[in-house]
Amino acid sequence: MILTVTLNPCIDKSSRTEIFKPEAKLRCTEVVHEPGGGGINVSKALLRLETDSVALLPAGGHNGDMLQTLLKKENIKFQAINTNVETRENWIVVEDSSKDQYRFTFPGREVEESTIHALIDTIRSFAPSFVVASGSLPPGLPDYFYGLIVKTAHAVGAKCIIDTSGPALQAIQGKHAYLIKPNIGELCKMINVDDLDIMQVDDAARQAIKDGFAEVIVVSMGGDGAWLVTREEKFLVKAPPVEKRSTVGAGDSMVAGITYMLQKGRSLKAALQFGVACGSAATMNEGTQLFKKEDAMMLFDKIREGE
Repeated sequence: MILTVTLNPCIDKSSRTEIFKPEAKLRCTEVVHEPGGGGINVSKALLRLETDSVALLPAGGHNGDMLQTLLKKENIKFQAINTNVETRENWIVVEDSSKDQYRFTFPGREVEESTIHALIDTIRSFAPSFVVASGSLPPGLPDYFYGLIVKTAHAVGAKCIIDTSGPALQAIQGKHAYLIKPNIGELCKMINVDDLDIMQVDDAARQAIKDGFAEVIVVSMGGDGAWLVTREEKFLVKAPPVEKRSTVGAGDSMVAGITYMLQKGRSLKAALQFGVACGSAATMNEGTQLFKKEDAMMLFDKIREGE
């Protein structure tokens, strides 16, 4: 069983307008509301792969009620921890004249201490095989909170996959997650270097493994694909060429694809190939639509043919 954890969930609101002009009244299309946040997006992507998961998240206020309604509408199984803190919202607006996408991301509000304890206790109660914790930390949660999730996953015998950034990622050093997914810039910070080129990534990832960040490190490189590195193995998978319409959700789609393959017992190489396929497929769709399963499968076949 896969449990996804979203510590800073949101409602994604998206719309379109012909052109952005300062001081002007911008006429927009009808607003589309979707449940959002890293772990929730992973659950949404897994559902597209016909794989069940349970999304664990805090939810509060009017937005929290709306978030739960949206999750039910999309048939996503979830466990909400009730909180008095209003759930945040984000905005995505596409300028039709240029096809540029503007993403307005707002911070969450400070969480209550009782919510912190409830999140950890709920992970223990599910006893999942995989815990996928993804996204930013809301105000009030310490940087080391993802480390607590890793520790809790270990305690119940689960493999913990972490996808976060900044101080929250740095704070899992020595916690030995199963898998993490930094980009090259984040990997540089993890091993305290200024920059890396694509062919230095594998050695840098091995250093991060020695430092106790994770057993498996997937380094996402956007259009260049991704590295997967362990102590014994390393694979580089190039991203297939696609017509990109949006990068929203590509990283979460990659994590979902990797998790999907791992829970099926497939090899790390196959997991990386499918993760890159899902991430690339997500860029083929506008807004926050993630990927279509048929696109991901088609790209997966192309990647394997090109090996």
